[in-house]
Amino acid sequence: MGRSLAERHSEFFDLHQAGCFVIPNPWDCGSARMMAALGARALATSSAAHAFTLGRPDMGGVSRDEALAHAADLLGATALPVSGDFENGFGDAPEVVAETVRLSAEVGLSGISVEDTRMEAGHPAYDFDLAVERVRAGAAAVRALGRPFVFCARADGVMNGAYDLAEGIRRLWAFEAAGADLLYLPVPPGKAELAQVLAAVTKPVNALAAGPLKALSVAELAAMGVRRISTGSQIARVAHAAIRDAVAGMLGQGSFAGIAGAASGEEIDALLKRGEDDSAGRGPAPGPPEYLCQDEGA
Repeated sequence: MGRSLAERHSEFFDLHQAGCFVIPNPWDCGSARMMAALGARALATSSAAHAFTLGRPDMGGVSRDEALAHAADLLGATALPVSGDFENGFGDAPEVVAETVRLSAEVGLSGISVEDTRMEAGHPAYDFDLAVERVRAGAAAVRALGRPFVFCARADGVMNGAYDLAEGIRRLWAFEAAGADLLYLPVPPGKAELAQVLAAVTKPVNALAAGPLKALSVAELAAMGVRRISTGSQIARVAHAAIRDAVAGMLGQGSFAGIAGAASGEEIDALLKRGEDDSAGRGPAPGPPEYLCQDEGA
């Protein structure tokens, strides 16, 4: 691959300093290379999409060793920087979060995200004080690395029904003060609530293209001040929906209409080769569209 890990880490850090970018979430080396070929500037794992590839449910279905190995595979597939979606950091204790940061850096990741949700039935949130201590420990581990690494702190309770928007914003305030580089409240009820989140904090904000936010464009989210737009398991779910519909049509209705729009093998081969070759030798990714370069704050 053409770019060193140090170059990738610097590029990833720089992407979070101004403007807005989309970070798609592949689930295997092939999807990673296709996303690189189509212009992605960075990639992130998805805990749910990874679990799907293993035939397991989301939320605690993948071990830390498996998640790190999966992330390392994606890192080796292209020359793009990769961030890990690492659920609760694979343990409750702040020390475990810190260890996960260190291990992620060792395999070459440029960042990780850690949420405030226990991996238990009902997805309860950690108590406020423990949630903040976990972020503080992760942020301290990042500072000890001595190189660029983006630590994203997630407040997932609004999405999971564990707490309301006001509590989510209170947690983001505390996560910012504890040293998080990026703040993330997945799936707020709508655009107005996302605007409240953006107005409440000073650190960059990640928005998930899911739920009501799927109705907004990249340009609209950028104009609001969103710094990073992730896709979570949404692209993987699109792929799985295509499998479901095609196979259900064949076996249920005897119709092959579901595979009529399949990409050719030649097209896929070309994208895979481009995703490997382009990211290996193209140097820094080209700049985003002009409207994404306006720093509206986050």
